[in-house]
Amino acid sequence: MSDNPVLERAERFLSALRHCQVLGMSVHAAKPEGLTLRLPYSTQIIGNPETGVIHGGAITTLMDTTCGISTVCVLPEFEICPTLDLRIDYMRPAQPHKDVYGFAECYRVTENVIFTRGYAYQDNPDEPIAHVVGAFMRMGKGAQGDKDLKREIQGGAA
Repeated sequence: MSDNPVLERAERFLSALRHCQVLGMSVHAAKPEGLTLRLPYSTQIIGNPETGVIHGGAITTLMDTTCGISTVCVLPEFEICPTLDLRIDYMRPAQPHKDVYGFAECYRVTENVIFTRGYAYQDNPDEPIAHVVGAFMRMGKGAQGDKDLKREIQGGAA
């Protein structure tokens, strides 16, 4: 067992998402206050070949995933929490040849919905590429959802 169970759950959750594996995402930091994921720069995610700028869809995927996995930072047990709503405001394009980090925190947890907010950045969190707010539906720890995904995230015990 890890000294940081939030980090361990976040890493298990991320490793169960195939599209995140393909993009090379990794958990940079995870604690009760929030989660940071890293999206490495690669030629696969370039949106404009002339400039090398990352496609906005890759940033959207990073931020949806970061907000969704941030739910493990506040919930005592794993729950399937699909995205209800996600809004991203892009401030500027990401600089080519640099990794992008996504940070998210859960700022309100209700019986049915978890509200998140965060930002994407490269070198400095005070200079965001984008801001995000999201809402995630709580399905409860007993929800069926995708049984295989749930089993992988919980380490084999569904």
